[in-house]
Amino acid sequence: MSASGGSKAIIAAFLANMGIAAAKLIAWALSGSASMLAEGIHSIADSGNQLLLLLGGRKAKKSADRSHPFGYGRERYVYAFVVSIILFSLGGLFAIYEGVEKITHPHALDPVWWWLPIVVLVVSIGLESFSLRTAVRESNQVREKGQSWFSFIRRAKAPELPVVLLEDIGALTGLTFALLGVGLTVITGNSVFDAIGTLMIGTLLVLIALILGIETKSLLVGEGATDADHDRIVDAINDGPEVYKLIHMKTLYLGPDELMVAAKIALPQDKAVREAAADIDEIEKRIRAAVPVARVIYIEPDIYRPALDPEPSTDAFVLKSAD
Repeated sequence: MSASGGSKAIIAAFLANMGIAAAKLIAWALSGSASMLAEGIHSIADSGNQLLLLLGGRKAKKSADRSHPFGYGRERYVYAFVVSIILFSLGGLFAIYEGVEKITHPHALDPVWWWLPIVVLVVSIGLESFSLRTAVRESNQVREKGQSWFSFIRRAKAPELPVVLLEDIGALTGLTFALLGVGLTVITGNSVFDAIGTLMIGTLLVLIALILGIETKSLLVGEGATDADHDRIVDAINDGPEVYKLIHMKTLYLGPDELMVAAKIALPQDKAVREAAADIDEIEKRIRAAVPVARVIYIEPDIYRPALDPEPSTDAFVLKSAD
């Protein structure tokens, strides 16, 4: 997996979640806390998430073949979508079910082991904070300068880091809900607070599942270059003396680290084929220098004919008059 895949963040999250899941389930078995059971399932789901993300990164490395001429880069999007919809939703719905069950059939905490869930939750908050710190550090290596975290999660082409970031934020928030529910149950002796904490955890997981599902769906459908990269590519094409007009251009991410650029350019009518080929090579070099992820480039030379090449209707199509 490439650096943009955030494999360090994924592995750190996986190791943290495995240990946390075991501790939570032991605490649930001894104390009977519904919040601890919901959090244990949450951590197991998160561990499965990380394994799927790593598997998707590995499958995405497969070389292109006749069946998939543009490679398997979108495997990472598929596995991120599976993570966001199936595992998160199952974890969230299970927690909601468990919360409703405990409200309708209250179950008091074990008077001997009441303290264990609190200890596990405090330790878990520390471990999840370490995992989030790793995810933030990895994200900062690819996040653009001045870009907000919301924009990074919304616009990132590598799905792993946004998934891990939201997982860790959700985990810390869920742990806070669980600690609040267990703490109030211990103080008041009313197990309804524990059930309410479980419901809050389930609702949080479902919300995160919806956010990730929407974002990964957009990547699966196909996203083009960011506005900044789009402008860099246009400038790279127009910066040389070869192009009479950039008639139109389209971009598409084939995978998180591979952008396809297809452009039709107008060349002088008397340009020889050998010269046109040399000009296209120079244009491709400039594009790759400006946007390194633009690895698949198709340049179609043409003659500009205003009657057949209408003015562009969207910002995906660009025209530049000759100097």
